[in-house]
Amino acid sequence: MTIHSKSGVVSELSAGFQENVIEEIKSRCSIVDVIGRHVVLKKAGSNYKGVCPFHNEKTPSFVVSDAKQIFTCFGCGASGDVIEFVKRYHNLDFQGAVEKLAAEYGIELKKNQYDKESKKAIYYDINREAASFFYRSFTRTANPGIEYMKKRGMDAGTLKKFGIGYADEKWDSLYRHFMEKGTDIKLLLELGLISQSKGRYYDKFRNRVMFPIINTRGKVIGFGGRAIADQTPKYLNSPESPVFLKKNNLYGLNSARQDINKEDYAILVEGYMDVISLYKSGIKNVAASLGTALTESQASMLKRYTDHIILSYDADEAGQAATLRGMDILHRMGCKVKVLHIPDGKDPDEFIKKNGKDAFLQLVKKALPFASYKIQKLRQKYDLQSTEESVIFLQETAKFLRQLSPVETDVYIKKIANETHISEGAIRLEVYGSNMEHLNPKTREMSQPEHETDKKSIKKMDGSKLLLEKSLIKLMLLKSSYVPRIKPYETIFQNPFCMRIYGLIQSLYKDDEEIDRKKLADALEPAEYQMLRSIWKDVYLADRDEDVFTDCISHIEDGFRHKREQEIIQILSLSDEDMDSSVIEQLTRELMEIQKQKVQR
Repeated sequence: MTIHSKSGVVSELSAGFQENVIEEIKSRCSIVDVIGRHVVLKKAGSNYKGVCPFHNEKTPSFVVSDAKQIFTCFGCGASGDVIEFVKRYHNLDFQGAVEKLAAEYGIELKKNQYDKESKKAIYYDINREAASFFYRSFTRTANPGIEYMKKRGMDAGTLKKFGIGYADEKWDSLYRHFMEKGTDIKLLLELGLISQSKGRYYDKFRNRVMFPIINTRGKVIGFGGRAIADQTPKYLNSPESPVFLKKNNLYGLNSARQDINKEDYAILVEGYMDVISLYKSGIKNVAASLGTALTESQASMLKRYTDHIILSYDADEAGQAATLRGMDILHRMGCKVKVLHIPDGKDPDEFIKKNGKDAFLQLVKKALPFASYKIQKLRQKYDLQSTEESVIFLQETAKFLRQLSPVETDVYIKKIANETHISEGAIRLEVYGSNMEHLNPKTREMSQPEHETDKKSIKKMDGSKLLLEKSLIKLMLLKSSYVPRIKPYETIFQNPFCMRIYGLIQSLYKDDEEIDRKKLADALEPAEYQMLRSIWKDVYLADRDEDVFTDCISHIEDGFRHKREQEIIQILSLSDEDMDSSVIEQLTRELMEIQKQKVQR
């Protein structure tokens, strides 16, 4: 017997409404009242009967239960709750039906992340239009912006590649452009394109070279503006918005990710011009951390493409502090991190213009590994000619070495012993103490999702159902041949993150090709990517993929059977003496078959 799921849960999630709102609608909307507006209902025992509005009939076979708040037609098989009736009768989708009932009964709708996605599309469109406006201003007429970039050694091809633009010195050019298009001023204010003062609106970016910030999905999410004249601040960035969080994005990664994957290492710099100058010189595996200290989310994004990261921040105090923080985060994430030192305090942009690509690549080869750099910074902090400060240096170094793997620790103990003429045994004792259990310290665990909301939501949704969804996704990622085999059961995906990942897998699927996991990761938002990472890292199939698939499908079909069993019992409970006996007999046989299969299992 073929089992079909009629579950509405996936539809509800897709529509983007919270479950408690759905329940409020069902509890406040009397199904008898709603259907009674369109169908003449007559009392029949504890139920109501009428002529079915969904097919032609003369003898009423349409039954409505006030107690159970459901309807069933024994002629055409239509059945469901009040929302299902409104959908069918008014030819609406689920969202339309919910909105119609909510409006009629004065229920406020609060929509979840799916509705937010549709609003995000509007923000993306506005940012894209702003980027086009700035680009036209930059390229169509002579202006200070293009002169400035030419002086910085930029060519037309590179400027076009990064979509560089110009915000003119007028106060309202962009504002007037969007007003002519009828754009909602509130959205422009939210995105930080327009500012307001004393009841007047004006452009936020004026007389600046504009750097559009584009995410790995190709969406313009914000802007950086570099002052041309003596304006302050020198760099003005878009504020955070529903589509732009600095900590979740890296400038230039949209262009660099393929080169990072190809070279198997990424160079991380501070500024827009560092990225563009290196790219122009032929070093394309480079991205910038948007003027903020590196975050776990940014580190996680880089790790999608490589485990090898080279930090090339500015040599000033702020840059060095950012280097130390960034190194710790990357090392904790399991990356192989190094630090590139540029002589004479220059930044990457200055150095490569003066010395060229080959000289910069020589610096890349000489980049110091994580532990070497940390120990070097400690060495610079203390006067090793002083006995007292030498002891402090060794104590601080010992604390640091406890963070490393046993092999790394052993290598650096020998190195430090050779340099300081302190015995290896003494240094080991300082590192491990007398407790021999610490001779093999483990490195820190991979970082979990940075956002507390993401951690809570994933934990809350975790359970047998979520494990089932995650297992099916893992199967498809391992072998794409499972994609068409799982499709008939796709209604099982109810977790919003898993639904998003499954939908993308479907779009990427091609016969005889494995799913491109990097393309999949690129298309995901940070929270969705954390779910993908959790699936890849935590779901173990133990080389039993076919057995796992069989178990999953068996579990799904058990659920379908149980749901169909409840549907039949519900229909039979509404039956009366007027119901067609053949329908009752057919439903009873189906019920017995389902219950027989349950016993056999």
